[in-house]
Amino acid sequence: MLKSVNFNSAFSMSYTMRIDVKTLPVNEIMQDLSEGFKTELFNNSGEFRIDIPKDCGVGYIRGSSFDSGIGFITYNCQFYEDVEIHFSLNTVHPLKFIFCSEGMVGHSFQKTDQVNSIDTYQNIVVSSSGYDGHVLYFKKNTPTHVSSLEIIRSVFAHRSNYDFKDLDPTLKELFKDSVSKQQFFYQGNYSIKAADLMEEINIKEHTGFLRSLFLEGKAFEMLVIQIAQYQDDENSDNLPQILRKSDIQKVDYVAKRIQGDLSTNHTVEALAKEAGTNVNKLQEGFKYVYNLTVNKYMQQVKLEAAKEMLMNSEKNISEIVTAIGLNNRSYFSKVFKENYGVSPKYFLKARKAIKEELDDQD
Repeated sequence: MLKSVNFNSAFSMSYTMRIDVKTLPVNEIMQDLSEGFKTELFNNSGEFRIDIPKDCGVGYIRGSSFDSGIGFITYNCQFYEDVEIHFSLNTVHPLKFIFCSEGMVGHSFQKTDQVNSIDTYQNIVVSSSGYDGHVLYFKKNTPTHVSSLEIIRSVFAHRSNYDFKDLDPTLKELFKDSVSKQQFFYQGNYSIKAADLMEEINIKEHTGFLRSLFLEGKAFEMLVIQIAQYQDDENSDNLPQILRKSDIQKVDYVAKRIQGDLSTNHTVEALAKEAGTNVNKLQEGFKYVYNLTVNKYMQQVKLEAAKEMLMNSEKNISEIVTAIGLNNRSYFSKVFKENYGVSPKYFLKARKAIKEELDDQD
């Protein structure tokens, strides 16, 4: 099955740097990328990384493989010249879920000239037919952040997948197509859920074994988001207006504005005006992206920050209430207990008890 999208002329120029990848799984892909860019490959407990050479650009590429047959590659880089990466294997290629959270990237099947542009906050689901490969295109001087889930279906099939129950029939057929009989291309609407997840992966500090567990969990979480996005797009007869890129960017701006200024109680009207949109569009966008109103999202962010401070800071409850922009300690206690099942006072007392017990053991 091949879904066509409009050709984007942004990727119609000739490219000056070509990298060839001829192996699987992801850890071996990273080895080929290391050799192609002529740079060192680092291995941190199964998370492989190369730093883009200074004469080529800035940034890095990271990749991990897991026993489940799923792999995860992140390209977070800016090249000084146009770059194309050719994935050409003499075997069946993985099923790919590719998401762009910054910049844009092009994709084509190896034996075609049509290049499809994946814009910021867009994803594609893609499978080649037979041994046909893929090409990714990166524009020079364009900061780009792209993730690619690489699913080796013959291995993934050994999991307890419960016959992919309740999965969209097209995706179900695609996951079961371990010999890649059909070519498939789907380009999604705009979403920032996966972008938020990519940001989480970048900022967490786990190392070693914990990092490996964390990455595998996030790879599956990314897969859930991508599949849900596909099913939402396919099942919706009247997609909301928010799916336009400009509107999604405004939702993202407001979400980051709320996260970055917890001590202020923003009004929805002021946030909409600052973002250059109206209240109805902003509310519609938050409902689509987060399944929350703007005020409910703001409350959730503040409560999560308060919980984090209760766990990891020396602030008392009154200081935390002030830090998240509330004046009423009783109201804070009420909504905290509604969300987490215990009062902040109990939460803080339990944390102190655990700390004292650990100190006694030392």
